Amino acid sequence: MESNSTKVAKIATKMAICDRHEEERLKKVYDEKGIKVTAVNVGGNINSSITKILESALVAAKRNGLIREEHLHEGALIGAARDAIIQIGNRASGLNVGGKIGIARGGEHISVCIFLNIGLLHLDEVVIGIGHRSLPI
Repeated sequence: MESNSTKVAKIATKMAICDRHEEERLKKVYDEKGIKVTAVNVGGNINSSITKILESALVAAKRNGLIREEHLHEGALIGAARDAIIQIGNRASGLNVGGKIGIARGGEHISVCIFLNIGLLHLDEVVIGIGHRSLPI
């Protein structure tokens, strides 16, 4: 039996890896199931982009109603996003990246998934990181 936190993490991952057209369709599908989702594109040098990635995740989550503008909600989202960044940090350190952040909220569960392409000469590497928090409804 799959837990709600696992379901929400899988949905965040789908949002991070889908294209823009599919993203709009998934928003409608998950909204009907009571799950709020959003995604935002990110890119640049990973070392100088961490603050921008965190800010982008926070703004997208607020703008799409996944979290409220209050300390507890914002802290949970930033904590989950930082966990995801920590997971990708070693592989992407100092390199240029491009990709997407997917965020999903179902009830008390919120997950942030970061999916990135890493530019390394002519070799394209991919990396994924995911973080989860629980917060009051």
